[in-house]
Amino acid sequence: MYTSDDYEKAKNEARKWDDAFDRYSGNNPKKYQSEIKQARAKLRVIEQDLKSRGVIMMNDKEKLEAELDKQFPEAKSKQIVEYKGNRYQRQYFPLEKSRSGKTVTEWGKTWIEIPEQESSV
Repeated sequence: MYTSDDYEKAKNEARKWDDAFDRYSGNNPKKYQSEIKQARAKLRVIEQDLKSRGVIMMNDKEKLEAELDKQFPEAKSKQIVEYKGNRYQRQYFPLEKSRSGKTVTEWGKTWIEIPEQESSV
C-alpha cells in the first residue's frame, strides 16, 4: 500500500528525469529514456493504488471506467457492453513500447461510449 507521500516522491522523480532530458543538449535521443519509463510506470502504479483506495479522488470518467471494469472484468478488445442504458466499447492502447518501438511492453485500457444510432425515417 502506498501513501500520498510516496505519490509526491514518484511525481518528483518523474519530473526530475523529464527535466534532465529537456536540459540534455547532446546527440543521443534515447538519453534517460529508461529512467523516464521506470519513473512513469512507478507513478502510474502508485496513482492507481491510491485512487482504488479512495486516497486520491477519481474524476467522473475514472469512476465510470472502474464501475465498467467491475461489471465486465472479462471484456475483450472492441467488445460492446450495455450499462445503465448506454453502450460502451472496450479499447486497448499501447502505454509503453520497447526501445526499438516495435513491441508493446505495457497496454492501457479504456471504455469509449458508443453513441446511439439515429434511425432513418
